[in-house]
This record gives sequence, structure tokens and C-alpha cells, in this order.
Amino acid sequence: MVDIGAGTGILTELLIGLGADVTAVEPDESMRAEFRRRLPSARLLAGSAEDLPLPAGSADAVLCGQSLHWFNLDLALPEIARVLVPGGVLGGLWNNDDDRVEWVAGLHTAADGMASPGLSVRRALTDSFQADRLVPWGFTATERAEFPNTQRCTAESLADTIGTHSQLLVMPAPEREQLLARVSDYLRSLPETSGGEFTLPLVTLVLRTTRQAGTAGNPPGAVES
Repeated sequence: MVDIGAGTGILTELLIGLGADVTAVEPDESMRAEFRRRLPSARLLAGSAEDLPLPAGSADAVLCGQSLHWFNLDLALPEIARVLVPGGVLGGLWNNDDDRVEWVAGLHTAADGMASPGLSVRRALTDSFQADRLVPWGFTATERAEFPNTQRCTAESLADTIGTHSQLLVMPAPEREQLLARVSDYLRSLPETSGGEFTLPLVTLVLRTTRQAGTAGNPPGAVES
């Protein structure tokens, strides 16, 4: 199994705990350093979805936790198809705030769209992974499933988490501090979130597709040798 865009190893660690034989691939050097600190014995390679450092047909599954949306799919899909065996599975998964809940939708408004995409936005984004992108590279149309879950947090810890999102990390410091102060003020103003610990409702959205024999690793329209 391959974990692409493994980051600091959160998903890899869970997969290893389930007994999977995992190879992690991560392009960022600082992320790899933290990964190795946390999981010194795990198999970790420098590389990207668009240029996987793996031989053809070497994986029975590829998972992308919170990373598939960053890929250049025109380059990544043929690479993923190349390393998967026929019948191998490509899965993408994302944890999303459940913005069907009124106060969560308000949180995203307070964050001015800088929080991670809520469930409604993620659904729209994942609609772009259609059969016309996948089939030419030997994949089936995607299946999608959603799994509700929760996270315990406080107003402070949730604001801190939002502050780690990539859009805020590159924002000028004064603007970033102003936005996070607005988020904190919003959370402290609500009965649901102002009394210490509270539960943030989340939904994990999962996409799954299967690599078929016939065209994987070749340009659309070509025949696999």
C-alpha cells in the first residue's frame, strides 16, 4: 500500500496499526523530517504523485489523505495507474467540517473562507473527479461515501488549528492575526462553543476507484502493452 502526500505520517501510522505494509511518499523535506521523528522505522520515500519513485505494478492500493486535491491529475493519474496492479484501488479521503450545522457554517463565514473546505464545498470539489478524467487511465468511475465523526476542541484549539491551514500560513501576519481573532471572538460568542470543550461535527468523505487492465500508464486512446 502507498500513502501519497503522507505529510507527517498521521495516516501512515493508522494504516501500520491496522497491519498494512505501507510505503509513504512525501515531497516536502520538512514534512519528511517530522515523519521520520514520529515513525523512524516506517518506509518513507521522497517523491510526488506526479513522479512516484516506485516500480510499475508494485502496489495493490494507493491512499491519499487530505492530499488528492493538490495533485496535477493529468500527471498523477497515469503515475498512480502505473504503480497499481490491475484491480488495485485508489482512494482519496478528507475530513470536513459539517457545515450543515448552523454554527459551523457561521464559523466558515467568520473565517472568510480560509478554514478547510466544509462538507458542502468538498462535495462540489470532489464532483470534478469524474469518469472522463479516470477512464482513459484505466480507472473505474468513482464511488463516494461519507462517514460522520467528531472532534473535541476548545475555541482556542480550533482557532489554532485553523491557523495552520496553508492559506493562513502564507498570509501577512497582521491579516492572519486579525482573522484568527475574529474566529476566536465568534466561537466565544456562541452557547455551543463558549463553555470550554465542545464537539466539532465532522464528516469524512471518501472517494474510491479501481485500476482496470487495458490503458493504465499510457496516453488516452493507447493500448497497454
